[in-house]
Amino acid sequence: MSERTERLVVEGETVVTPDGTLDGGRVVVEGGRIAAVEPTGRIDAGGRVVLPGLVDLHGDEVERYRFPRSGERVDAATALATADRLALAAGVTTKFDAIAFEDAPEKNRSIEGATELLAAVAAGADLVADHRVHARCEVTDPASVAAVGDLVERPVVDIASLMAHAPGRGQFEDEAAFASRYADGRGAAADEAARAGRERRGVPEATVRERVADLAEELSAADVLVASHDDADPAAVDHAVEHGVDLCEYPVSLAAARRAHERGAATAMGAPNLVRGGSLWGNLDAREAVDAGVVDLLCSDYRPQALLASVFVDTGEPLARRVARVTSEPARVAGLDDRGRLAPGARADLVVVDPDPVPTVTRAVVAGREVYRCGR
Repeated sequence: MSERTERLVVEGETVVTPDGTLDGGRVVVEGGRIAAVEPTGRIDAGGRVVLPGLVDLHGDEVERYRFPRSGERVDAATALATADRLALAAGVTTKFDAIAFEDAPEKNRSIEGATELLAAVAAGADLVADHRVHARCEVTDPASVAAVGDLVERPVVDIASLMAHAPGRGQFEDEAAFASRYADGRGAAADEAARAGRERRGVPEATVRERVADLAEELSAADVLVASHDDADPAAVDHAVEHGVDLCEYPVSLAAARRAHERGAATAMGAPNLVRGGSLWGNLDAREAVDAGVVDLLCSDYRPQALLASVFVDTGEPLARRVARVTSEPARVAGLDDRGRLAPGARADLVVVDPDPVPTVTRAVVAGREVYRCGR
């Protein structure tokens, strides 16, 4: 019998189900699927919590793993393997690797490098978690628009996000803020970022809106989930939704988040924002949006460990609701109806977490196979 078809039993002091929690329960896995979720009555599992494997729709840390230090670059397969193992340690079993298709030397980004990462994800060699592609398009950059448009012909992209990172737009109030954040204060890179900011600011608003409309319609027709990014106000949300956007990532204002909710688009906020207790840049506070009832899901953004930590931030909601925001809801939005919940018949992706003193994954199971174990 193969390892994948063996019977596996995972117990926890708390087991989080779609409907609530079991105090003392176990998950029985057979043939890569969940066969049963049942109570045991034993509250002696060291406080461990059993959750569905986390589903991360936007995590761009793989780009940073390619450039661990200034001047050093590792190959795409090595960077992806690093991201894969660290994702499991963070409880993520389904990972949408966010890859920026833009030529931005100040951010160590290039269309060539993005294409290499996409190929590595598509090949999937030696990966343990389920990896998929989230292509990021900078609509102020014609080369980025052309590159992402060409991806429609290649069925390897599951999500595409459309963004206009430019001074005076979204989270960048002026050229100084843009240059500072894009270059992280580094000398030559700051000069490059300032130049890029001036070029991007020169792209007319009408051109930005036209590119968003054309790309969103083209990608949506190809069954790619289309996301807008950093929507600043309701008008930006309306324009995006009317042209095929179904996911609004990181709205800058509560008004934008409310409009996305009203229009039936899913709203994603950054888990680091919620865990930290606010936006780094003075944008919408994720907790404020949660309290307003307009957050459907959380993404790791740039810090994978924050996704698991967000589950244990007390928002006044039941644990099952907080878990759903990083499991079943992102799975639903991405069209992955086979995962994200501990229920009979679902794909057996699950993690065991020791919540104290810092939420830590002690076991991870992917498609019924135990792939990670750490600690007690």
